[in-house]
Amino acid sequence: MNCHTRYPLNYSGCICVKCGDLLDVVLDLDEVDLPSWRVLRDRARGVWRYRELIPVDYSKRVTLNEGGTPLIECNRLSRWAGLKKLYIKFEGANPTGSFKDRGMTVAITKALELNVKGVICASTGNTAASLAAYSARAGLPCITVIPEGAALGKVFQAIAHGAIIVKVKGSFDQALRIVFSKAEEIGYYILNSINAWRLEGQKTLGYEIAEEIKNDEYSVFIPVGNCGNIAAVWKGLTELKNLDLIRDTPRMIGVQAEGASPFAKMIKESRESLQPVDNPQTIASAIRIGRPVNWKKALRAVRGSRGDVVIVSDREILEAQTAIARLEGLGVEPASAASIAGAKKAVEEGEVDSDETVVAICTGHLLKDPNPELFKPKALIEIKPEDEKLQELTKIISNLTIQAID
Repeated sequence: MNCHTRYPLNYSGCICVKCGDLLDVVLDLDEVDLPSWRVLRDRARGVWRYRELIPVDYSKRVTLNEGGTPLIECNRLSRWAGLKKLYIKFEGANPTGSFKDRGMTVAITKALELNVKGVICASTGNTAASLAAYSARAGLPCITVIPEGAALGKVFQAIAHGAIIVKVKGSFDQALRIVFSKAEEIGYYILNSINAWRLEGQKTLGYEIAEEIKNDEYSVFIPVGNCGNIAAVWKGLTELKNLDLIRDTPRMIGVQAEGASPFAKMIKESRESLQPVDNPQTIASAIRIGRPVNWKKALRAVRGSRGDVVIVSDREILEAQTAIARLEGLGVEPASAASIAGAKKAVEEGEVDSDETVVAICTGHLLKDPNPELFKPKALIEIKPEDEKLQELTKIISNLTIQAID
């Protein structure tokens, strides 16, 4: 990425042997024969709608019809966050319930091109679930290395799809080091976000947002863990600008949890290198990462877009998760809610104007990381099915309705 060393498209490594940085896929946009927006809109929605911008063999694609997720205008939530206009890009609508499916459809397709023996990843949960599903679809053996504290819903998905589960008594970063040390030895292809082909799929998030948002003046809020998604979305938007399909790119604003915020602190302290967090702590397990591997790419995205990174507490994340569920009817996991918590905080701190349009990317479904203890019911009514009890229930509900109106 930094030394500009070129590798062939059939190279299976993820890291430059010359400079040690992560590789990136760079398109020669002058050679891309991309249809107009009007022609693109006649195609089926999803990642492969933009196939001319994804340099893999389309005929070998492994797909579960990922992408094309809804962009939902949230009027009640916008008032709660202090914004005039707020949209949620709901990635929980993807086949396995998270944005990871965008990257996995492309990366598994590339794995088939490369004729790999099997695939492997470290994961807090979502990557494991997605990789297991897409490797099953492709008929490839799959190993997922899971740290302590991974959400059980996500782990069960990986188990259901037949992945081999390796549970590590340690953090995500320790799990990733195990993957690095063992992948080449066993001949398996690494499909963490160090793999540039993952980001080629995830950049379609940027394409979809640009296609749907007509206003050039907006900001995109993205939860940040391993730093890959913010880099990917920025890459997609930048490609569209360089193709003259959009006039300008939005600001990219990352959101990190207070107990796992090495990238945010680097930005705020104007440092050029990342100081890792050895024991990251947050209720948002999907972004509980202390050594984000894509921080250099993310740094380009934030600085190139005149963006920023917001730090939010677990309390702010949970408040946002509840607000999203009860004001808009959308169920998102805690890491997803970080984007809304970050938008609200950015307005309060003057980082974003209240009249600005905001797109918040909610990366995963509520059912990915359910925790009944985090939500308190408005009312819990226990009855027996006798007539007098049913009459009592009518009175209770009437009183609750009156209170809600008041």
